[in-house]
Amino acid sequence: MAFMTIAKRPSAFLPLAMSLAVFALVLGRVAFYGAIPGADEGTAAHLFQILIVAQVPVVAFFAAKWLPRAPRSSLPILALQAVAVLAALAPVYYFHL
Repeated sequence: MAFMTIAKRPSAFLPLAMSLAVFALVLGRVAFYGAIPGADEGTAAHLFQILIVAQVPVVAFFAAKWLPRAPRSSLPILALQAVAVLAALAPVYYFHL
């Protein structure tokens, strides 16, 4: 199958959207409250945790379904999903949130 055909599947683009939401959430928190760690975990921290953990079964489903069928097309999508998660986690690491 072609790369774009697989990329249109929800199991391919949903983790990317979730990572983008986490990235926006972290940057929004830094923009509004600054880069200082909060005293306790607020709504943003809980949403961050839920969105990051919720990606795991979606990515596992995608890998289980598409790696055996079309490894050449699914590996770049898995790599893109990994980069998106790292990009979402980078501000947390950088700002020590």
